[in-house]
Amino acid sequence: MSFWQVAFLRAALFWLVATGALGVWVSFNPGMAALVRATHAHMGLIGFFLAMVMGVAFWMLPRPGGIRQTGFEGITFLLLQTGLVMRVVGEPWWRSGGGDLPYVLFVVSGILVLAAMLTFAIAMSRRVVTMKVIHEKGLGRRRPVAQQRQGAVRDATAADAAAGTASEAERESAPGAAGTGGENKGGSTDG
Repeated sequence: MSFWQVAFLRAALFWLVATGALGVWVSFNPGMAALVRATHAHMGLIGFFLAMVMGVAFWMLPRPGGIRQTGFEGITFLLLQTGLVMRVVGEPWWRSGGGDLPYVLFVVSGILVLAAMLTFAIAMSRRVVTMKVIHEKGLGRRRPVAQQRQGAVRDATAADAAAGTASEAERESAPGAAGTGGENKGGSTDG
């Protein structure tokens, strides 16, 4: 897993715990429920669920030709997390009558989260391709089965030929070989 994939999953776990903690806090302060209800939902849905989906998708979805998208991963992560933090700070502040600054934080947070979603969609669109496209563009990491078999046979034949080129004298002069007076270092004796 890449740095950013791990970051997505760790952030998702952070938001899961934070969502639960906020829920417990609201149970002790029921008068605050209306103020943080939407924020609580965003922490769970965007912070936990969406970050988990994105992190696992970057990790597990096929990467034709082995492409790496660390740039997309990093940008998506930073946009999503920055947007979410701005929402968690700005939305309750704005709902409690905080004025223009919290409203700006609230609006910008939505724009950042949307930008993260668009970046993620672009990255995934490059991964979601048919096998036909992979073969046509030569993106697959594996050779077709017939070529793999031919390559394996060719490799085995070459290895056998290389092993057979050592002369009897070279084999006998090797340390530990029978009849050379060398010590058997393998710990076993021929019997």
